[in-house]
Amino acid sequence: MNSSPRPEFQYLGHSTVLCTLPDGRTILIDPWVDNNPACPSGAKELPRVDAMLITHAHSDHMGDAVGIAKRHRPQKVVACYEVAAWLGAQGVERCAGMNLGGSQEVLGTRVSMVRADHSSGIATPDGIRYGGLAAGYVVRLAGGYTFYHAGDTALFSDMELIAELYRPELAFLPIGDLYTMDPLHAAIACRLLGVSTVIPIHYATFPALTGTAEALAASLQDRGITTEVVALRAGERY
Repeated sequence: MNSSPRPEFQYLGHSTVLCTLPDGRTILIDPWVDNNPACPSGAKELPRVDAMLITHAHSDHMGDAVGIAKRHRPQKVVACYEVAAWLGAQGVERCAGMNLGGSQEVLGTRVSMVRADHSSGIATPDGIRYGGLAAGYVVRLAGGYTFYHAGDTALFSDMELIAELYRPELAFLPIGDLYTMDPLHAAIACRLLGVSTVIPIHYATFPALTGTAEALAASLQDRGITTEVVALRAGERY
């Protein structure tokens, strides 16, 4: 286990995570805050946003990206190429488009865009616009500490490659079912990834998202997987 300084993570509900780096700068992952029903009102006023990572174009992941970017003017807004181009057309500055398999520097960290099995579409007044590919992100700090935010995804066996290439210690994994993995699939993902800690996301926001952190813990225990479950309530920090 890496002993270098670690970020602080604040869970803002659904799939939104605010990562505060050891130097105090922040990375907001999946900027759905203002209109996120799971985000506590006291957590909606973000003190600073120095960078944003957007996993895909669905409104429950980037619905507030434009407003937050214009308020905070982050140094870099990372998304797949098509989403970055669309955000730029909406007046968002410093968009940094990329694609699966690529990496770039973000606030002194190394951010790699990895596969997610999911769809991606931008809701516009004229209907759904193509939003490129859905993705996850692996973030490696200068000292070596590495975490993985899976975005929305199904289980896929190539998570073993994420483990081999990046060796994350912590994973944010969706467990809600219907649109993403369920708790059983997320438990198997923990085994494939080899992570020591998992923080469940994308559950309980709406009645249709039926997966629970308790079911994830039970699935891990049933299969002898030793990953620790840290179930954060929206607004809590880890």
